[in-house]
Amino acid sequence: MGLLADYHTHTKYSRNNHGKGTIEENVRVAYEKGLRQIAITDHGFNQKLYGVRRKDIPQVKKDIEDAKERYPIDVLLGVEANLISSHGDIDIVDDDYKDLDILLCGFHRLVKSTSVKEQFGFVLKNIFCEIFHHTSKKQREKNTNAYINAMRKYDIDIITHLNHACKVDVEKVARVAKETNTLIELNGKRLGMSDKEILTCYNLGCKFVVDSDAHSPNRVGDCHLGLEAALRLRLPDSVILNYNDLPTFKKEKHKKRS
Repeated sequence: MGLLADYHTHTKYSRNNHGKGTIEENVRVAYEKGLRQIAITDHGFNQKLYGVRRKDIPQVKKDIEDAKERYPIDVLLGVEANLISSHGDIDIVDDDYKDLDILLCGFHRLVKSTSVKEQFGFVLKNIFCEIFHHTSKKQREKNTNAYINAMRKYDIDIITHLNHACKVDVEKVARVAKETNTLIELNGKRLGMSDKEILTCYNLGCKFVVDSDAHSPNRVGDCHLGLEAALRLRLPDSVILNYNDLPTFKKEKHKKRS
């Protein structure tokens, strides 16, 4: 069957022309490419230039419902939350989560942190590390703990572009991803992990999704970079949960248990 879903797509609600298309355009392309499910996951609220605004969420929900009426494809409302502190805080609160079907999380530049200390010591420090292509052991440990704490504090479904712009000990993150049933994304635009690190995740029992990280409708479903890595490393189809099948996300699992 092949790729059945794309869980990482952005729209115009990722502001200032960061996302180029409408929700309907993303959904239409996903349907035309034969996908059975798509998530609309614009940037989190603390991304000051590009983030979706809380006041826009009701309109996002309406746009999704309108698109679902036009196209026979399942459309999930999500957000790509920002990791905003070394303590594992993200820019989602309980009132936000109740509106979501799926929660993604990754590190991004230009986010508002929880304090001035965290803004400089976590967010800006990682930007400087990326610019100078060097992350100290201390900073890598801080980043690793941030991801670990986030996965234990929140119902994160997917970690996006792990090890991109925020270097971590992938093995330690993978162990907690396995423990918390958090999926690791093989991103269609960028792979922050080496082949060895991807295989480490696999050997520790992690599950994956391949996503496009589309910022324009024409790129929805374009997951070739992640798919090529999976093929090159001979990852079984069974560990790529949106290939030949569809995963059940944490919120839906909670509903089924209640």
